[in-house]
Amino acid sequence: MKAIILAAGYGNRMRPLTDNQHKTLLKINGITIIDNIIDSLISNSVYDIVIVTGYREKELKDYLIENYATVKFQFVNNPDYRTTNNIYSLALTFENIMIDDDIILIESDLIYNHNIIADLLSNVNQNLALVDRYRSGMDGTVVKLSDSNQIVEVIPPHLQDSDFTFSNKYKTLNIYKFSESFCNNIFSKLLTYYAKVINDNCYYELVLGMLIYMQQEKIYAFVVDNKDWFEVDDTNDIRLAEYKFGKTKKKDILAKSWGGYWNYDITDFCFIRNMYFPTPSMIAEVKNNFEELLWNYGSSNAIVNKKMSYFLLEDEENIVALNGAAQIFPFLKQKFGQSKVLMPSPTFGEYERIFSIKSYYSDHIGISFEDVETKVENNDVIIFVNPNNPTGSFVDSKSIVELANLYKDKFFIVDESFIDFSESQSVMELLKGKHIDNVLVVKSMSKSHGFPGVRLGYAFSTNRVLLSEIKDYLPVWNFNSFAEYFLEIMLKYRKQFNDSIKHTIIDRNKFLQCLSEALWVNSVFESYADFILIETDPIILEFVDDLLENSNIYIRDISSKFQDGKTYFRFAVRTETENIEVIKEISHLFDNKVSENKNLINNKIDV
Repeated sequence: MKAIILAAGYGNRMRPLTDNQHKTLLKINGITIIDNIIDSLISNSVYDIVIVTGYREKELKDYLIENYATVKFQFVNNPDYRTTNNIYSLALTFENIMIDDDIILIESDLIYNHNIIADLLSNVNQNLALVDRYRSGMDGTVVKLSDSNQIVEVIPPHLQDSDFTFSNKYKTLNIYKFSESFCNNIFSKLLTYYAKVINDNCYYELVLGMLIYMQQEKIYAFVVDNKDWFEVDDTNDIRLAEYKFGKTKKKDILAKSWGGYWNYDITDFCFIRNMYFPTPSMIAEVKNNFEELLWNYGSSNAIVNKKMSYFLLEDEENIVALNGAAQIFPFLKQKFGQSKVLMPSPTFGEYERIFSIKSYYSDHIGISFEDVETKVENNDVIIFVNPNNPTGSFVDSKSIVELANLYKDKFFIVDESFIDFSESQSVMELLKGKHIDNVLVVKSMSKSHGFPGVRLGYAFSTNRVLLSEIKDYLPVWNFNSFAEYFLEIMLKYRKQFNDSIKHTIIDRNKFLQCLSEALWVNSVFESYADFILIETDPIILEFVDDLLENSNIYIRDISSKFQDGKTYFRFAVRTETENIEVIKEISHLFDNKVSENKNLINNKIDV
């Protein structure tokens, strides 16, 4: 078996990483791309390897010769790598090597598990393509298969127009096995002719498609597991490949990214959002207006404030719309950064971060309002996160307003990002028609309204001087058109929003009950939010990596927020099906571990 690796390309989409280094020498989890490919061939006893070079030819050749003394390398140079495509590189190869064996053809932008080469070689079909079911985000050539997995149509990228459907298509991995006779005869002849006479800047798959269409050759497909491969096309793919193949690194990569989870195939129990809002009809409205929204600027802040007030049924003079509630934190730091601040412990990390002089009232787990009252006098700013994150604890809103009335020389910040799930009145409602100038209510709409990607939130106060300061702090154009459009159409969906909150509360309560019955859960704490805090057996810490690697489920340990040495996890409330699934997966790992430990103890006793 002879392997051909196409490695001539410049790697333009990998710039600037490839400005001073060959693309295949970039490292994924400490291993270069080319090392992974060569090692996969060696592990399957393939030592006869042809490398098609072009960009930074000497660098790649020197690296391979120095590091792989046992491999029989042959190098074919494509001097026109900047102006030609892979069809020309492969045509040059067929012209310059002796095809005296079957061929493995591999493109050099792939990271994959070595077992797929073994699957390729052991397959009985002489001409075979490795493919995977098409998923959003994939680029390149796709194929259509018959019931017997024979390729019946090849569709290169330039034939995939805006109306093209991917629903029944498969993505080629760009790893093929071809027979010696096929390569020596019709494939090499047609490929060379097409590259020289018709077009040298297209894909060799076009020729494969012609041969299949003319029924000149049968090429079959072997469907691989999506976990086993990844195509490194651009700079963003480096991080995604490191996640996919970093079995013990996944949780760290996710934790450090703080979002962008559309890049990862996970069920996320860490970030919190309403799973039943926006409704499908709302999303359809946005899709139908996508181009207009994309092409137009959002309105001025004054207009967005007005639209926010319409949705909240509030006086617009008391409202400042925010591009996500997090936008208020730099202002709060500037305004109150050197004040004495009283806050719950534990709580949302941004409050810890922005204030320097802090004292705490305890939320472990449940807040004693008497504890708060005893500490107010010695502080300037009092913070309530209500319900509190990560505990789910709730303080009666009337008590907060009464405390603010009693201590008019203190300033109260009330974060009500989860208030909709508490089935209680908010401070904002209690302040309607009143003038209590020492209270600022902050609200993130991501958690309750289910659209963290559009970044919407608001601040409410009857202190109009303070609100004027916040408005002056914000940029002139503060909102994208998608966020503004959601504010417009949400007026029609008040009932659906209320229904989504009720549905989430039902799911939360079922989730609470199911968690309380799990053997690995020591305590489940009552929650007034759309998340649940639990204290677990410490052994669960060992399962975080397994859940990501084998079940694509992401849970995060938050024990560091507590000081008692116990193990805590906070679970976002997702759909009922997903909530049951995460309990089932953890319970399975837990039961296996318990059984394993019992066997270990029994073996020691026997000895």
